[in-house]
Amino acid sequence: MKIVKKVVLAKTHDTRVTKVELEAPLIANKAKAGQFVVLMAEEAGERIPLTVVATDKGKGIITLIFQEVGLTTKLLGKLNVGDALYAVVGPMGHSTEIKNYGKVIVVGGGVGIAEIYPVAKAFKNAGNHVTTIIGARTKALLILEDELKRVSDEPHITTDDGSYGKKGFVTDVLKEFLAKDECGLVYAVGPIPMMEKVSSVTKDSKIKTLVSLNALMVDASGMCGCCRVSIKGEVKFSCVDGPEFDAHLVDWEELEKRSRIYEEKEKHI
Repeated sequence: MKIVKKVVLAKTHDTRVTKVELEAPLIANKAKAGQFVVLMAEEAGERIPLTVVATDKGKGIITLIFQEVGLTTKLLGKLNVGDALYAVVGPMGHSTEIKNYGKVIVVGGGVGIAEIYPVAKAFKNAGNHVTTIIGARTKALLILEDELKRVSDEPHITTDDGSYGKKGFVTDVLKEFLAKDECGLVYAVGPIPMMEKVSSVTKDSKIKTLVSLNALMVDASGMCGCCRVSIKGEVKFSCVDGPEFDAHLVDWEELEKRSRIYEEKEKHI
């Protein structure tokens, strides 16, 4: 579980988005689009989930991308090539059901762009016409633009401040696209408010919409119940039942409240 490569993909005065490549041959051999790993940076640390962005089965390497915002991601950001993580387990969660829908729109916001990349690539390889819509607060935080262009038939970029691409939000472009064309599936990953907005945009037209929920997670085995989400009134666990769910069935208000449980404590770390 040694780091063999580390690259800072984006940064501003208050945050960084970092990519690391890890030696993890067993995970690299099994991981599919949409799955994740749970890792610990050090023995006394917490467990966090990160999506497997890419794999190299031949070299036994997995690629992870994270934004340095919480305790563990900041610890990860301090590690360098040659350092080893205390623990990595995976692949976990259900992989994305990849099939030919005809036209697929894949939407990514912030660091969620990293999570949509393997899914967009898999949909493209399955013969779909893939439209990608990615957005960030500002150009400096935009990641994987070139990689996504290579697997996209129609790439679109937005920034909140208008510093690059179209000024506005990913949902603005999504609305415009759906007003003039049809698609078989919308797939979205990003901040909870963004995913909720995508869900509201597609709900009236009844377009199948999947979201990968970044719920709080601890043991990732379904035992602790920390990552529970309400799907059509039923309790599900993001780690073992997900991480992907039908966006139109998610209790977004509950998910948003649960995601903020430790917000004040995080500020003091």
